Amino acid sequence: MEYFLRKLSEAMGGSWVEERFEDYKLELQAQRRSLSAWELITLVASGHFSKGMDRQTLSMGISEVYHELILDVLKQGYMMKKGHKRKNWTERWFVLKPTSISYYMGEDLVEKKGDIQLDGNCCVEPLADKDGKKCLFLIKCAGKSFEISASDKKRKQEWIQGIQTCDLQTSNETKQQQLEAMRKALEEAAASAAEEERRRLQTQTELQDRYRTDLEREKMVRQQMEEQVAQKSSELDQYLQRVRELEDMYHRLEDALEEERTARQDEETVRRLQARLLEEESTKRVELEQIHLQQMKAISETEAEKQELEKERRVKDCALQDAMQQLEHLESERQGALEQYQAVMKKLEDAADNTRTWKHKVAQHEGLVRLIQPGNKGTQMITNWGPAAFSEVELSVREKEWQERKRQASQAQ
Repeated sequence: MEYFLRKLSEAMGGSWVEERFEDYKLELQAQRRSLSAWELITLVASGHFSKGMDRQTLSMGISEVYHELILDVLKQGYMMKKGHKRKNWTERWFVLKPTSISYYMGEDLVEKKGDIQLDGNCCVEPLADKDGKKCLFLIKCAGKSFEISASDKKRKQEWIQGIQTCDLQTSNETKQQQLEAMRKALEEAAASAAEEERRRLQTQTELQDRYRTDLEREKMVRQQMEEQVAQKSSELDQYLQRVRELEDMYHRLEDALEEERTARQDEETVRRLQARLLEEESTKRVELEQIHLQQMKAISETEAEKQELEKERRVKDCALQDAMQQLEHLESERQGALEQYQAVMKKLEDAADNTRTWKHKVAQHEGLVRLIQPGNKGTQMITNWGPAAFSEVELSVREKEWQERKRQASQAQ
């Protein structure tokens, strides 16, 4: 988006406000969102990042950016071109693209007059003013040159820079093509080397198979020759019965017997080794059986412990159920006791109310008259309704009994 807005500002010849764009970019990053096409159009039309732009200038700038980014047109405009045959100056509409410059009769691009190919052999250089023409520059190509006159120095410099940029891009593309060709050549060489290596390995394998077949054939021939030699030697032994051959055969028989004896000794050694291995194997098998028996014993003990634990768990569950039943029974008994306590308290309150009522009536009728009664001559307690019917000691005992009943009732709850 920044590249597009910058190109648009350059195309319109306006000033780019870097600070506003940075603030707007930070705002977008904070919101974690991106602009849609319609929001970008509205932002460009508002002139938020440019100054002094009217709608016509904005339309021209958008058109130029469209030609550069979409139609691949880097620059276009009217310039004067010098002819090759008549040497006269004519106005042409030039269109600069990355690989060529095309010039037309007019900007409607109807009649095309020619092309200038911008390859690696093409260059551009400024010229001094001559023949009444100013702002001249020369485009040199392979076997042909073009003299062109721009309208002012700024346009001349812009066209020269644009053509030089295209030349650089063309040379870079040429180098990239050369590098690609070299890479392909290296890949082909590597492929051919791999194919050659594969063929060499295949040839080597075929030669090895052929040599193996020849060796087997030679071995068979040698065996046949040995058989023939043995047959002929036996025939010679039978027919000639020469002492030398008999001695020779005797020595051979001794050698064979010696070899047989050595082979038997080796066989006996191997048998002893096998017997020792079998004995070790049987020992290890016995050890494994013992380990297996120990494991089975451990498993059986574990199973017994598991059954014992299960039995204990069942006993504990039964005890827990009994305790729960006892707790429920105690709860029901506590509830009954609480109801009895509440009934007794209700009766006590009624009795106290009746007592206060009767004492109040007696106090109203008797006034301050007190009856002299036998008993303790000590200090007697006086209530609001007259002398008390109990002593201080009896009051403390009754308070203790009342506190004890209250404590038992709270524990029962």
